Amino acid sequence: MPVQAMLFNLRYGEQSLSCPIPEHADILTVNEPQQTVVRQNFDRQLSALLPDPLPVGTIAIAVADKTRLCNYPLVLPWLTEMLLQKGAAKKQIRFFIAYGTHARQSDAESLATYGPTYATFPFIHHECTTPGGFVDLGRTSRGTPVRIHHELVKAALIITVGAISHHYFAGFGGGRKLLFPGLGEREAIYHNHRLFLDPHTRDLAEGCRAGQTTGNPIAEDLEEIHNLLPPYLSIHGLLNSLGQVAAFRFGGSYAHFLDACGEHDHAYRSQSKRRYPLVLASAGGFPKDINLIQAHKAIDNAAGFVADGGTLLMFAQCRDGVGSTTFLPYFDFPTRHAAFDHLLGHYSGNGGTALAMMAKTKRIHLCLVTELEHAICRRIGCHRLTLAEAVQKLQETPALAVIANSSMLIP
Repeated sequence: MPVQAMLFNLRYGEQSLSCPIPEHADILTVNEPQQTVVRQNFDRQLSALLPDPLPVGTIAIAVADKTRLCNYPLVLPWLTEMLLQKGAAKKQIRFFIAYGTHARQSDAESLATYGPTYATFPFIHHECTTPGGFVDLGRTSRGTPVRIHHELVKAALIITVGAISHHYFAGFGGGRKLLFPGLGEREAIYHNHRLFLDPHTRDLAEGCRAGQTTGNPIAEDLEEIHNLLPPYLSIHGLLNSLGQVAAFRFGGSYAHFLDACGEHDHAYRSQSKRRYPLVLASAGGFPKDINLIQAHKAIDNAAGFVADGGTLLMFAQCRDGVGSTTFLPYFDFPTRHAAFDHLLGHYSGNGGTALAMMAKTKRIHLCLVTELEHAICRRIGCHRLTLAEAVQKLQETPALAVIANSSMLIP
């Protein structure tokens, strides 16, 4: 007797794919944050946050790149209009795109990401390898050198604008990450990211996981870095399950950042303790699945709901391919331990992501509906499926869960 099914739309790039889901499937949902984005409320809270009068000198505003959207076309005009209203001169305002070690985006992509503000104010495209482009502010207790963009140290006022998110090894993204690693120097960034590796167990550090700050060596290192940075103000975006800003939170301290993280965690941490033989998930569509490196965050979240030996069936378009030149070479080592040892001594970008992917494909079966090449999928230990093959697999499974946007939900 055929399994009764219901149609379920899953985001895939900038479109949706309709997939018949067995009626017995568990649909894992989130606690949608209340929608409170109103210009009047934004202006009132921003006005209370800003110093009065505004200082003389550069006003540096750090924003995320195209992979971490925060309704920038809406909010950046509100921010700049308030600054000008409070007496800032237009020439004082400069934006800094916090790429970290990500590749620079095009002007067309930047215009789409930030709206007309990109054509109205100067935007600095951060490059983490610029010779002489950084100021050293000291070291953390774990030895991370704190090197940030030299213009930040000279700025009269620093403001970060970005969305809070779960991050698979830093605990949370947004806030302090916009300044470091976002505007940091490459080797300093790698030193912080290397804390993902536990040299004693020759494995990934146990405390480095989404939603965890205490006992997480990377998160604790980032807190020390925060204390060495110049003072800054933050506008934190709290996202709904569609990736749109539902609310803004304003603050000037690490405690404010943690409060915003707590709100995000309450909305997007599942109360389900169950682990399933099969989980069907979407990475959340563009930009969450723009490339494999970004989609991996959603894969990591969804894998936490899969039982040992089970299957994760992930919709992730990856129209820009892998998104990194340093990721795939780690899969050419003879063993995961060999890759770990090399990375421990010669850390490079996305090496930790490669080890995290290896850990998942060792524990579960990972199947992707994707535009990634078959050869790449095989190389990283995954299976590429067509939509029809994915639907067939769903009909063969007696128990499964469905996650509409796994970039937003953690176990």
